[in-house]
This record gives sequence, C-alpha cells and structure tokens, in this order.
Amino acid sequence: MLARIGTIAFNTYREAVRARVLYGLFGLALGTAVYVLVVGAFAGRARLRVVSDLGAASISIYAILVAIVLAATSLYRELELKTLFPILARPIRRSEYLVGKYLGTLLTLVVFVAANTGALLLAVAEMAGRSALLCAGVGLGSVAVLAAAAVLLPRVRTALPIPWSLSVLALGLALSSGAPDDQRVLFGSALLTLLEVGVIAAVATVFAAFSSPFLSAVFTLGVFVVGRSADTLANLPVKMFGETLRTFGEATSHVFPNLMLYVPERPLLTGEGVTTSLSRYLALAGLYSVAWVVGLLALASLIFRRRDFS
Repeated sequence: MLARIGTIAFNTYREAVRARVLYGLFGLALGTAVYVLVVGAFAGRARLRVVSDLGAASISIYAILVAIVLAATSLYRELELKTLFPILARPIRRSEYLVGKYLGTLLTLVVFVAANTGALLLAVAEMAGRSALLCAGVGLGSVAVLAAAAVLLPRVRTALPIPWSLSVLALGLALSSGAPDDQRVLFGSALLTLLEVGVIAAVATVFAAFSSPFLSAVFTLGVFVVGRSADTLANLPVKMFGETLRTFGEATSHVFPNLMLYVPERPLLTGEGVTTSLSRYLALAGLYSVAWVVGLLALASLIFRRRDFS
C-alpha cells in the first residue's frame, strides 16, 4: 500500500514541478521577496524586523495560493487527460490514489516554502553582518549547482529541487545565526505555514473529489477566509450583531478549522514574554493540523469512492 501511495505522490509532484503556474507563483514570490528587501532598506534600525515579518507573511500567502491551485486542479487534470482510468484499473484503491495525490501536493509545497524561506534567510544573514559576497555566492551558487545537475542528470531532474530547497534552507539557517530573533520568526512561520497549507490542501482535495477546479478553488478560498476569521467570529459583540449572529459566528468558528492558530504574534515566535514555548506550540499546532487532515482525507476518500466516472 505504501509503495503504491508513494508512486502516486511522486508522480503528482513531478506533474506539479512541470506546471507553468507553479513557476509563475514562484517567480511572484521571489519578486515579492525583493520588494520586501527594498521596503526593509527604508526601515532603518527596524529593517530586519520588517523583512522577517513581511517575508513570513508573503511566503504564507503564496503557499496558500499554490496549495489551492495544485490541489484543486491535479485530480481534474487526470480526468481531462483520461490518465486516471488506467491507474484505477490497476490494483489500487481510490483512497490510496487520493492520499497519494495529496502527499504529492504537500511535497511540492515543502519545496516551495523551503526555497523561499532559505532565500529570505540569506538576505537576513547579509543584513545581520554576513558578507554580501558570501550570501550572494551561496544563493547564486546553489542555483548554478541545481542547473548543472539538471543538465547532467536528466533522469532525476524533477527530483533535484527537493534536496536543493532543503540545502538552501539549511544554509540560510546557518548563515543567519547573527539575527536569532528574525531567524526564528522566518523558520517558525515556515513550519506553521506548512501545517496550514496541509489543512488547506486537504480541504481542496475534498472539494476536488466531486467538483470542478474553479468551484473547488472558490470553496477552498472561502474556507480559508472563514478559518482566518475564526477568532473574530467566535467573539462577535452582541450589542452590534445581536445574539443570533453571535451564536452563528461562534458555531461557525467551531465547524471550520481555526487557521489563526498558524499566524501567531511575533513574541511567540521569538520567545519573548510568553508562557508557551515555540516547540510546544508547534507540537500542538501539528496535532491540530494532522487531526483535520486525517478527517478531511477520510471524507474525500468516501466521496471519491462513490463517484461515478462513466
């Protein structure tokens, strides 16, 4: 079973890496990162904080977009190209296929978030006093190594971004040690973003199991908006909205995943003046994310098993 799921997951990842829309979003993310650096240059002494905060926010936003686009379109693409039918004709359960598609999307998101976070950490390292030549050399050198490896090893070309992105992240973490608070903000936010997009991708998978890509994306975006507003909905003022809307908002906040859990305040990420450690918070957020993912994938599998493709 695990071998079958792994094969589907890696094939889904390879398809996603070849998709032009992913390159477009990755380019937008890097362009936004450059814009963040420009804004930070005018922030004076607060430039490190501006870069880390805005950078973490931009990574989160683009990762959400990638999760929605990939999860909402991946299954439909298989149906449109009619490659789904020979796959399901083999000894593989529909639930295994669906879980494999989800894990492939999640692997793509890991590469996306790791590469963007690593690039911002290299910029933070330069701002914290590291040699600009060193930081630029590491960044451009890693890209050159990736390009050379892609030319020399064409058979594993699509798999190369996985170790490359993790290496860029590791190098960024090592070089940005001179700015520990901003390093923790970017790295902690990246981990929380992965947990959040895991839930979002699972939500999109549920809708994709029975709906079109456009509607799946719209419904998933709606869940995201409500999830990011969960704390607000749970505390609507009775004097302004009335008891009925207050009750409805509170009920809605419990039905939808509370995605505000994945965008905590900066002091929690830096470890300043909080009673809960970052590691404990990440562990609890991880358990919350896993619980939602397991439940949503079970629901998606149930819907997909009953879907008629004739």
